[in-house]
Amino acid sequence: MNTTNCDFSPTKQQLSDGIQQITSELQHSLEVLGNEDYCLLSNLEAIKEKFIQMESVAASFYLNCYLSAFTDKYEELSVCVQRLSNRYHGALIVVERSDPLDPFIQKGTTIGATLNSVLLETIFFPGNPLHDGAVLIRANQIVSAANVLPLTTAVISGRKLGTRHRAALGLTEKSDALVLVVSEETGIISFSLNGRLYPINTAQTLH
Repeated sequence: MNTTNCDFSPTKQQLSDGIQQITSELQHSLEVLGNEDYCLLSNLEAIKEKFIQMESVAASFYLNCYLSAFTDKYEELSVCVQRLSNRYHGALIVVERSDPLDPFIQKGTTIGATLNSVLLETIFFPGNPLHDGAVLIRANQIVSAANVLPLTTAVISGRKLGTRHRAALGLTEKSDALVLVVSEETGIISFSLNGRLYPINTAQTLH
């Protein structure tokens, strides 16, 4: 997919403003580097935090780009994962893209319903028999729930990953699927693509 055609102008502007601010602060650090009264370490720590924030905003932007090419209901997904995050309800949502996923997924319960946020939230409500597995999205349909995904065998340095995150990585290592993950421990939303995991900005909805 060519993400240069994506037009999510508010997020683009937020990224532009953030990068300009970081650039300005780095330039200022260079200018005062020889000043003994200036604490470079504290400023670098602040810049590091801004980089982390910009990475999260950038992930939100690209997530929308990827989703909008394969489902018209990407805003429903945005609303759903934000609400699940706010409630600390864990979730695992697979969006099928070009690669057929049947060879990689142990199929659960057939749903066959139009994608909507309320139904997805109900599936992932704690105690629901279907909430532990993955939901499969194909175009604008919820195809099935309680699916079992292959788990990654990769060792992620410095990170302890739960089963949902390992499943997201495992499937995206084998296919071009995009997998959304909501952590029930932290509420953090991430997405996995091409065997990598990206946290996204939860300070706003994704659209």
